[in-house]
Amino acid sequence: MENAMNNEEAIRSAKTLTTIIYALYAASYFVGITAIVAIVINYIKKEDVAGTFLESHFRWQIRTFWFGLLWGVLGGIMALIIIGWAVLVADGIWIIYRLVKGWLRLNENKSMYAT
Repeated sequence: MENAMNNEEAIRSAKTLTTIIYALYAASYFVGITAIVAIVINYIKKEDVAGTFLESHFRWQIRTFWFGLLWGVLGGIMALIIIGWAVLVADGIWIIYRLVKGWLRLNENKSMYAT
């Protein structure tokens, strides 16, 4: 019984951390450095959530960071030509979508899709 209680407490704590990481990514729209803090936490705590529904959220967050960064850099480079601005806007919208979707599914205690 005590082991199950400790496991529930560990999940609750990890879920709180996952919520904080989503908040750090969202805050990066105003203070960019928070995304760096979030990705570092994702990698440091990744093993702690292995085997739980939160593992998929960590994978979702990590992929959002790296693909968002990739498209942000490409959009920045292409900003010299007009298409780059469209890429940057699309990237920003895509990141917001992923943060909102992840946060909503986390709130419902659901895992993310395997994408």
